[in-house]
Amino acid sequence: GGEFKVWGFIDGTLKECCRPSIGQRPFYSGHHRVHGIKFQAIVAANGLIAHLFGPFEGSRHDAALLRESNLVPYMRQHMPVPVGGGRYQVFGDLAYPLRPELMKPFPGLHTTDDQRLFNTTMSRVRMSVEWGFGRVGSTFAFVDFRKNLKLLLQPVGAYYIVATLLVNCQTCIIGQNEISGYFNCPPPALHDYLR
Repeated sequence: GGEFKVWGFIDGTLKECCRPSIGQRPFYSGHHRVHGIKFQAIVAANGLIAHLFGPFEGSRHDAALLRESNLVPYMRQHMPVPVGGGRYQVFGDLAYPLRPELMKPFPGLHTTDDQRLFNTTMSRVRMSVEWGFGRVGSTFAFVDFRKNLKLLLQPVGAYYIVATLLVNCQTCIIGQNEISGYFNCPPPALHDYLR
C-alpha cells in the first residue's frame, strides 16, 4: 500500500564498438545488429547518473544486467522509507521485471484508459534516461565513435565510466542540466557529490 515515489529512471545502453577480430559473438547485439558493450544506468531527477553498472557483452539483455547488478536487493536494503509512507522506486521499460522497488508500464494491448494515461505520462518522463546517455556522448564524443573504439585492445568500458563521472561533475559545477531543469530538482554541489 501507500503512495509510490519515482526518484529515477533505469535503462540499458549499448555502446557500439568496432567488430573484434576474435571472440565476436558475445559482443554482438542481435537486437541492434552491431558489436558493443552494455551498461545499466539510473538517471535521477537531479540530472545525475546515480547508478552505472557494466560493462557487459553487447549480447546481454537489460533484465540480465539488472539481475547481475544486485540492484533490487541493494535498493530494498538501503532506500529509506519516504516521509508520509509509501515507497521510493525507479521506473524502467517493459524489459524489466515488476518489483516493489521497480515500476514499469502496464503491458499489453488491453489496458484501461487510466493505464494508457499512466503509460503515456511515464514514457515522456522516462526519456530522461536517454537524455542522460546523450549528455555523456555529446560531451565526450569519442565514447560514441565506434570506429575508434576497439574492444579487447582498449579499455572501452573504462572510457565510458570516466566520461559518465566527469559529466556528473560538470552537472554539479554548472548547477543544472536539461534533466534537472525538467524536473526542477537541482544537483548537489560538487564537493557533496564527490564525498
